Amino acid sequence: MGTVLPQHQAFDVSVDVQPQSGSKCFDDDGRLKRTGTVWTASAHIITAVIGSGVLALAWAIAQLGWVAGPAVMLLFSFVTYYTSSLLSACYRTGDPVTGKRNYTYTDAVRSNLGGFKVKICGFVQYLNLFGVAIGYTIASSISMVAIKRSNCFHSSDGKDECHVNSNPYMIAFGIAEIIFSQIENFDQLWWLSIVAAVMSFTYSSIGLGLGIGKVAETGTIRGSMTGIDIGTVIGTQKITETLKIWRSFQALGDIAFAYSYSLILIEIQDTVKSPPSEAKTMRKATLVSVATTTLFYMLCGCMGYAAFGDASPTNLLTGFGFYNPYWLIDIANAAIVIHLVGAYQVFVQPLFAFVEKSAAEKYPDSQFITKNIKIQIPCVGLYNLNMFRLVWRTLFVITTTVISMILPFFNDVVGLLGALGFWPLTVYFPVEMYIVQKRIPKWSTKWLCLQTLSGACLIISIAAAAGSIAGVLSDLKTYKPFQSSD
Repeated sequence: MGTVLPQHQAFDVSVDVQPQSGSKCFDDDGRLKRTGTVWTASAHIITAVIGSGVLALAWAIAQLGWVAGPAVMLLFSFVTYYTSSLLSACYRTGDPVTGKRNYTYTDAVRSNLGGFKVKICGFVQYLNLFGVAIGYTIASSISMVAIKRSNCFHSSDGKDECHVNSNPYMIAFGIAEIIFSQIENFDQLWWLSIVAAVMSFTYSSIGLGLGIGKVAETGTIRGSMTGIDIGTVIGTQKITETLKIWRSFQALGDIAFAYSYSLILIEIQDTVKSPPSEAKTMRKATLVSVATTTLFYMLCGCMGYAAFGDASPTNLLTGFGFYNPYWLIDIANAAIVIHLVGAYQVFVQPLFAFVEKSAAEKYPDSQFITKNIKIQIPCVGLYNLNMFRLVWRTLFVITTTVISMILPFFNDVVGLLGALGFWPLTVYFPVEMYIVQKRIPKWSTKWLCLQTLSGACLIISIAAAAGSIAGVLSDLKTYKPFQSSD
């Protein structure tokens, strides 16, 4: 999952402007005229989807094999496209052309479903964002450790095994995030989306290129039709029948995580101009972006599996760690770190905003929560220091960093995040909102088909979550907290 900033927030300055019929400057809701097209929306989606999740795809395909691996990836791409089309139909409540706009995913749930389901949606969203922060901390430390080990290995001509503790790198990442978390209006740094896109394509393309190079060098396409065989020893682990099942389930979660972007689809749709209706534009944009992303994922995942076979690493780039050109791998890992430093902040901004808004509403008279201390910073200008923001965001970053140090299992965490977010956010809520929006009769053929899809995806999510939890428990048997080293 990559990064894209919620563009609708850039229009907030015009919220109080009254709608002007036929105005060339304003839309029907009084906000500045939206100018997005199929191509800009596609670019936003591709930027959002292609991210650190691509690094685990070779491992996922290795668990499933040459037959089931690509087939499952195609299945997820189809489900993602279909449910995204359902979700895009819920951008406007009522009439698809003139109905009330919903600016965020939660707004759409509130308008169509309301009640307790809004709270459930919010809880799942924020839990997912909290998990993403942990996953990004782990992923960035893995890349920093890989750079350190690679340079150490080559400087010693391979004589030093170069064991590196990942905890200092997690702490360094956490310190950086504490500083960045205090930047005001971080969500409006539009250029961050461009940087994220460039970094995502940089490390993904390098991983793809190295996979192709390794296959060409050996002249062998590794792997098997059914994935890792029972009895194979991977590292210190022997693959048993039970372990293969758990790892196959976990692979489903890894693939689901790679396709996660439903949370921001409505916000991307809110940048699109009309006519034609925003739903039509988004359906086309979703088709273009999901097809492009799937092709890219297929190439990265399959070439990684072809290069490493059963030994495919949980993070594709770490598999090339000691190979030349090692400087190219260092560039890829550096790109991951740069991407994730910004991506961490982009994803936690909604959670930060929710807690701070809730605190201000509950304690409006508290100076600690509401008072801003103005500080003049040379070369920067006037900065508003808020003590609650300083304390709360710092504690949040410290918490995610400590949890990452306790459970530094990138693949397990990615699989669990994919499992937790896939069914509720990508399938359940879009299906339920679409049923309400289109007034689909209960027990009708279409209703039954939609509910069957939702039920099947729920089973997949439960299986993926179980596999990821089993992976964590397995790793904990040999892992000592705060003593991680590679």
